[in-house]
Amino acid sequence: MTPKWRTLLLLALAELLAMGLWFSATAVVPALRAHWNLTAAQAAWLTMAVQLGFVTGALGSALLNVPDLFAPRKVIAVGAAAGAALNALVPLLGTGFGVAVGLRFATGAALALVYPVGMKIMATWTKEDRGLGLGLLVGALTVGSASPHLLRAVGGIGDWRPVMYAASAFALAGAGLAWWVGHLGPYRSAPAAFDWRRMTRSFTHRPLRLANFGYLGHMWELYAMWTWIPVFLAASWARVTSPPTAATLAAVGAFAVIAAGGGGSLAAGWLADRWGRTRTTVLSMAVSGACALLVGAVFGSPWLLTAVALVWGFAIVADSAQFSSSVSELAEPEYVGTQLTTQTSVGFLLTLGSIQLVPLIADRIGWRWSFAVLAVGPALGSWAMLLLRRSPDATKLAGGRG
Repeated sequence: MTPKWRTLLLLALAELLAMGLWFSATAVVPALRAHWNLTAAQAAWLTMAVQLGFVTGALGSALLNVPDLFAPRKVIAVGAAAGAALNALVPLLGTGFGVAVGLRFATGAALALVYPVGMKIMATWTKEDRGLGLGLLVGALTVGSASPHLLRAVGGIGDWRPVMYAASAFALAGAGLAWWVGHLGPYRSAPAAFDWRRMTRSFTHRPLRLANFGYLGHMWELYAMWTWIPVFLAASWARVTSPPTAATLAAVGAFAVIAAGGGGSLAAGWLADRWGRTRTTVLSMAVSGACALLVGAVFGSPWLLTAVALVWGFAIVADSAQFSSSVSELAEPEYVGTQLTTQTSVGFLLTLGSIQLVPLIADRIGWRWSFAVLAVGPALGSWAMLLLRRSPDATKLAGGRG
């Protein structure tokens, strides 16, 4: 194995270990609802607080140009270690819902130093194969995000503390690994000068704006699906089996569905480097949007639903790295870190709306068709990427493939 790919694989492993913090509380929501007597709206805040914290941390990081002014490996390590400590305080203190939401917010802010900065490092090691490299990173993030659901299924459905402690232990290991392997590659740019206006270029420069609008359509769908697919699967399984069995099958199914995106990210990365980023993202969003509509039709047939959800999980995150790759190719090289952090912060801000909307729809019409509203995102995102494909700047993407 070449030094380049050894570095990239180890960096991806560090991200995988750290990103388990994201859904560490979401995976054990049923146990937390019983433990703290939470409503569905309160339970949603255990995920939304992470999203909001990530947005806050990412916006602050982008405004101060943190990814471009400090050693990225140290930034990732500090973020992962801080997130591990903050996440562990939830079961350690056990003081209730309000404190837990505050700690989850702070955990999200810490993770803003992990994922976007990891993309910057990955971009400095890749050029012709950047789509594959960033696909590897997003695939690792995806499997890491899914891991708490597997920990829940293996460690006991009713006990939430071990899941959160395990996620923190993995994240701490990821911090150490990032410090060791997270060096910049040969395509690094010269250190940037501080300029807070650089983050506004994400939406004032048309090519970047179109790539970011595509990303927003993708994000409208992604995290709402990841947050609520365990509940959706459990509601479907509950129609044909006992509640404990339904909970276990839903936890295993949720892990498989979310983790399937790891393979999707790698496949789309390989394809985008050869076929073009705009066409790959449009194809991915077409498949995922169709699945958002189709899962309602197979609700109540849990085996068939799980099969459709696996396809959805594969496609829904496959395009994610290609939006980041597009931004890295369209942005000024010395401010790639700032542009990537701005992109992710705005995207995660949007997820607050869709995460909250899905259970509100479910309360009114039931779970069967609650995911249909998510199909709007990939439809609009595809439109933005088709416009980008027709623009002169498409020649900057994927070695001129668009």
